[in-house]
Amino acid sequence: MLYRYHRLPPALKGLLLMLVATAAFASMHAAIRHASTGLHPFEIAFFRNFFMLILLLPVLQRVGFGVLRTRHLGLYALRGALNTVAMLSFFFALSITPLVQVTALGFSAPLFATLGAALILGEVVRMRRWVAMIIGFAGTLIILRPGLVEIDTGSMLVLFSSAMWALALLCIKKLSATESSVAITAYMAIFMAPMTLVAAIPFWQWPTLEQYAALALIAFLGTIAQTCMNQALHEADASTVLPVDFAKLIWTTALGYILFAEIPDLWTYAGGALIFGAATYIGVRESQLQRKDKGKTLG
Repeated sequence: MLYRYHRLPPALKGLLLMLVATAAFASMHAAIRHASTGLHPFEIAFFRNFFMLILLLPVLQRVGFGVLRTRHLGLYALRGALNTVAMLSFFFALSITPLVQVTALGFSAPLFATLGAALILGEVVRMRRWVAMIIGFAGTLIILRPGLVEIDTGSMLVLFSSAMWALALLCIKKLSATESSVAITAYMAIFMAPMTLVAAIPFWQWPTLEQYAALALIAFLGTIAQTCMNQALHEADASTVLPVDFAKLIWTTALGYILFAEIPDLWTYAGGALIFGAATYIGVRESQLQRKDKGKTLG
């Protein structure tokens, strides 16, 4: 089976890896939702980062701890704080909001990131991407329907989480110019583990053996999801693999119905499709612009 995989074209490898990533992300979200019935979401977030830190130790030992030497500790700390707020908000939203709705609104992160790049970093965002952002944010209004239905806390937490994650992405963009991917990932766990622990302490209760197994599963699924997504983007262009990310809505629909008897309305799918389409366009467009800039540099 592995031999056959290696013989596949890179584009097909990227599509398959992205499909696995979406299934792992959806399963992780369902596992968080399940675990939150017995543990506070903040405690789940702490164990997610704690187990991630443990998983990273062998990697750091192999590449050498010298990779952690940096002149940008303050920026790493800021990224860790933003990421922590985003994760705590998202995990809490998962505990009180239908899975499909969380997933649909979660597609908005690239919209906030593009807006932040324009307003904070001063990047040039041309008309087509502004139109895409407007369409995407219109999708959030379709899901929320303010004035027609009461806006629930979970939905607002997902949007707040997306905005915080977008700011964290801007920090990552700055760091990636000089820092290695190993250092960026390691410092995320180094800062987020103690930060989420502080948030979890007021709600602390020692997990049972079954809950420890669920927490380990969450960490494992998160690692698989991130690894497959990163490798998918390495194997193929963003324009090839990003459309597959919409499969998250399919997985979460199935898991939400089977595990939690959740039946989402059509507004969620309609708004989610608009948000996803806009976010995918922005991602593809930025990938094209990066390739064009790289080509000019090489030329």
